[in-house]
Amino acid sequence: MRRTVLHLVGSAVDEFHADLSRLYAGACLTALAGDERYDMRVAYVSPDGSWRFPDGLDADSLASATPMTLAEAISHLQAASVDVVVPQMFCLPGMTAYRALFDVLGIPYVGNPPEVMAIAADKAKARAIVAAAGVAVPAGEVLAAGERSTLALPVVVKPVDADNSAGVTLVRKAGELDAAVDLASAHGRAALVESYVELGREVRCGIVVKDGELVCLPLEEYAVGAAKPVRLGDDKLDRTADGELYLVAKDAARAWIVPTDDPITERVWEAARQCHVALGCRHYSLFDFRIDPDGRPWFLEAGPYCSFAPTSVIAVMAAAAGMDVAELFATALIELDDEGTPCLRSSR
Repeated sequence: MRRTVLHLVGSAVDEFHADLSRLYAGACLTALAGDERYDMRVAYVSPDGSWRFPDGLDADSLASATPMTLAEAISHLQAASVDVVVPQMFCLPGMTAYRALFDVLGIPYVGNPPEVMAIAADKAKARAIVAAAGVAVPAGEVLAAGERSTLALPVVVKPVDADNSAGVTLVRKAGELDAAVDLASAHGRAALVESYVELGREVRCGIVVKDGELVCLPLEEYAVGAAKPVRLGDDKLDRTADGELYLVAKDAARAWIVPTDDPITERVWEAARQCHVALGCRHYSLFDFRIDPDGRPWFLEAGPYCSFAPTSVIAVMAAAAGMDVAELFATALIELDDEGTPCLRSSR
């Protein structure tokens, strides 16, 4: 029997997050198109809070779909007999409140629950939890605009609750610190100041849960060096001349897969497993690590989401391990089924 799969796309915050969501969700839909196991549908949330159920994610499809209030959208969802939801929203409400809505409606979804997403979105909380589990974390402190850091330079200053390296600064001189804290605070509720971990390398580690076991995927390494020792926003995303968002980080000169026999792999895998368990992740997880000159991994942040687009990080890592997007998605659904997610609705 075909499963009705609803992709939750868009943003309740701004057009940037809406475009980012459409970019990844569109690639996922293309990758899974033609798979007879699924009936793929789309729900789109606009920054104004309205919902649409378009036939596709192109501008014409979105424009022709009828806008609905939240109450109308809930009625539509309850009548639609959706079997599973794929969360594709990257704004904070999309990662938390909108996932919680489907918990209330009793419609299961793949990926991590809202409480895990909320912790991961707060870098200070995520740091504290994984540090308590024994994972190495750089010394750090949270500052409001105007507050002074007590850490020795150099430090990395970043918003405590923003993504895509917005507002990140490497500070080597005392005179640069106040401006860096102000910049980070402008992009989030506060600034996280961390001791700079000397290079080294910088990698990401993805985990997929398969048959109840944590399967660590090949690491992805990012280009950092003396000229650019920390990754900034322009290393991740940019727009074309006509305004379309695209993924800079997928350039082969900026990111590549690390061979699994590399000595750092097992060290990072062990730290990532500890992070996954400590944060309470399910189905999959993703973590950033800085590797110091002695080869010791230091936790930077968690990003426990996967869009199932071929260009998304976990999918790239899975492909390097011989698992394509179709298998990756099917594996997540099997884990969801095995959990026996309860359905709170009276009928389908």
